[in-house]
Amino acid sequence: MGEQDNGGGRIRGGGRRRKEPAKGRGGLNAAAWTAIGLLVAGGGALGAAYVQLNGNIETVDINTQLGDNRPRDIDNGSMDILVLGSDSRSGDNSAYGRDEGVARSDTAMIVHVYEGHKKASVVSVPRDTLITRPECTAADGTTVPAAYRAMFNTAYEVGGPACAVKTVEQMSGIRMDHYIEVDFTGFKKLIDELGGVQVTTTRAIKDKSSHLDLPAGTHTLDGEQALGLVRTRKGVGEGSDLGRIQLQQAFVKALMEQVKRVGVFTSPGKLWGLADAATKAIRPDSELDTVKELADFGAGLADLGADDIHMITLPVVYDRTDPNRVVPVDLKAQQVWTALRQDQPIPASAVEDTATGKADGVVK
Repeated sequence: MGEQDNGGGRIRGGGRRRKEPAKGRGGLNAAAWTAIGLLVAGGGALGAAYVQLNGNIETVDINTQLGDNRPRDIDNGSMDILVLGSDSRSGDNSAYGRDEGVARSDTAMIVHVYEGHKKASVVSVPRDTLITRPECTAADGTTVPAAYRAMFNTAYEVGGPACAVKTVEQMSGIRMDHYIEVDFTGFKKLIDELGGVQVTTTRAIKDKSSHLDLPAGTHTLDGEQALGLVRTRKGVGEGSDLGRIQLQQAFVKALMEQVKRVGVFTSPGKLWGLADAATKAIRPDSELDTVKELADFGAGLADLGADDIHMITLPVVYDRTDPNRVVPVDLKAQQVWTALRQDQPIPASAVEDTATGKADGVVK
């Protein structure tokens, strides 16, 4: 067991991006995109709101930096999106640590929406995964050299979103159709606009690092508590990033259920609040740079429920020389990527006998 095969020639080639709108994104902004869509449909009477929401959207142009040397775009009706949670401590995020002038991808999820947009798979990539990072072009045009046994989250740190996308595409051999980034403060505000998210903890969770202190039981988490939960690693399981991923996946499921309970259609205030929070919370790629494009992107999410999402962690084992790091299990990881390239379900065998964070079932 060792580092994952980079996929060789299978990841190269041209091809245009698929133009069908995506129908899922792990549920993170489902209600908010519904709200955006309703505001767009409102027409001229909501013109000022439309302009304000467009002004909220900050995008990143990854296509220019990536160029044409990317995996072939397989036009089979599916959609692949890289969702990153940034751990930047700049601006409003300074409350969560000292700003060191850099940010890493604190959370990484590869969302594959199957043809027909009724089902989706989500692959979480542990930030401590040791990978071969490809040579990247940074936003300022400088070249970032390739690195062997680099932590996955350093790709974003040294080369920004484009390098994170390039690293995922090299690992998986799958072309990412879209990129969406969420930061701490935006995440908090979005949860608060939803009215919180209900979860049940089967044991107490206390983690000073994430400022979370929850007794066992049922809770409606506000934005601050929700952020603490998805950042918690020391308070559950074996204290690793793998345990945090299990909490994140459970929270996404709970969030999707909450979205279905929110009355965005009957409350204009809720409608506006969600749309405003969502457009401030995310930084998408430049193909999603208007409210209308974001609304089209989120169309159909109402039919995608928590039970329609299959969530796994990239198959990994602890590194033999550094137990604080993990490495992909080559054959099992390739099972995952091959299934997604072929728009097929991920086989159960792909995650058998791999490392877990031992936090499964802590949050329901």
